[in-house]
Amino acid sequence: MRVLMISKATVTRSYRTKLWYLNQAPNVTVGLVVPQKWDQLPFEPMAEDATYPLFIRPIWLNGRNHLHRYPGIRSIIRQFAPDLIHIDEEHYSWVTAEVVSIANKMGVPTLFFTWQNIFKNYPWPFSRMEQKVLRSARGAIAGNQEALGVLRKKGFVSPIEVIPQFGTDHRIFYPMDPAEVRLRLGLEGTTAIGYVGRMIADKGLDDLLQAMIPVLSQDSTVRLVLVGSGPWSEAGKQAAETGGVGTQVIFVPWMASTEMPLLMNALDILVLPSRTTPSWKEQFGRVLTEAMATKTAVVGSSSGEIPSVIGDAGMVFPEGDVARLSDILTTLSQDRDLRQRYGELGFARVRGRFTQEAVAKSTLAVYTKLLTNGRK
Repeated sequence: MRVLMISKATVTRSYRTKLWYLNQAPNVTVGLVVPQKWDQLPFEPMAEDATYPLFIRPIWLNGRNHLHRYPGIRSIIRQFAPDLIHIDEEHYSWVTAEVVSIANKMGVPTLFFTWQNIFKNYPWPFSRMEQKVLRSARGAIAGNQEALGVLRKKGFVSPIEVIPQFGTDHRIFYPMDPAEVRLRLGLEGTTAIGYVGRMIADKGLDDLLQAMIPVLSQDSTVRLVLVGSGPWSEAGKQAAETGGVGTQVIFVPWMASTEMPLLMNALDILVLPSRTTPSWKEQFGRVLTEAMATKTAVVGSSSGEIPSVIGDAGMVFPEGDVARLSDILTTLSQDRDLRQRYGELGFARVRGRFTQEAVAKSTLAVYTKLLTNGRK
C-alpha cells in the first residue's frame, strides 16, 4: 500500500511522528508532502525523516490557510504513484480541491481531513471547491463527532471515521523532572495553574483570569502561568494588575515545541477555558492530551470537543461559568491527592486513545478500508 499525505501542519516535527508510526506497518509506505515553511514556522527536521519518502516544497500563498497551493504537486503524485492520497486539509480548501481534481484524472482515490464542527455555507469559490471535494473524495477523517455531522448535513455519503488529526507522542510527552523550567519561571514552592495557547478572547481567558483572582488572593503560593502570544496579552496584564494579583500572574512568550514537554510537567493544573462563538468552538484541544500525558491534572470548559477529550480524567465546567471554574481551581489547588488522581487517570486515557501510535493505527485502518471496499 502506497499513500501520499499532504500536510502543512507537519512542519512541526512532533506531528510527523505519526508518519513514522504509519511506516512501521508491513507492506506500507506513506510519503509526505510538506512546506519548507508554514507562515513563520520553518520545517523542523528530525532523524526519523530519513525513514520514509519526504517531499519538502515551497508553497504559494504561504500562511493563507485555505488558499495555499503546492506548485508541482502533479509531478510529485506521478513520481510517487500512490494508491491513495491523504489530503490533510479541509474540504473547502484550495489545495484539497486541486489535488482531488488531479487525482481524479489519474484514477487515484482521495481522503481529506476536517475539524469543522460548525455548519457553514461558504462563498464562491470555496463553495464550488467544497462541492467538488464532497462529490469526489472516497472518504474523510473528522477530528470530532460534530464534524462528522456537518459533513453528513452537507450531503457527503462516503465513509467517515472520527480520529484526531494528530496524537500526543508518548516518547516526547511523559512525566519528567521539571525543576529547571520551574526555576526559570519562578515557580519553586508554588502551585502552578496554567494555560497554553493563543492569547485571544475566544479561548475564555477573561473567564480564567476572573476565576483565578479569588484563588490567588486567598493563597500567595498559587501562580497563574499564561503561555502564548496574541492580542489579549496586554489586556490580561492590565486586568491582573487591576485585580491586585499582578505579581502572581506570569506571562510567558510562546515557547518552542521542544520545550512544551517540560512546561507541561512544570504545571500542576492545565486549564482550557474556551468559549463558543457563532463561528468557532473548540475542535479538540491538543494541549489537554499533552498535559495528561505528563500526569498534569486538566480542567476544561464544555465547549465543543473538550468534554470528550477529558472524559472522566479531569474536571469540566459549563463554559462561561466563572464561579464554577473558580470553585474547581480552589479545590484542585488545595488538594494535591486529587490532582495526582486526575493525573494518573489522564495518563492512562492518553495512552489508550490519544497517542501518535494509536492515531496512526486508526488512520492505517481507514486506508485499508477505503482501498479494500472502495466507495460505499
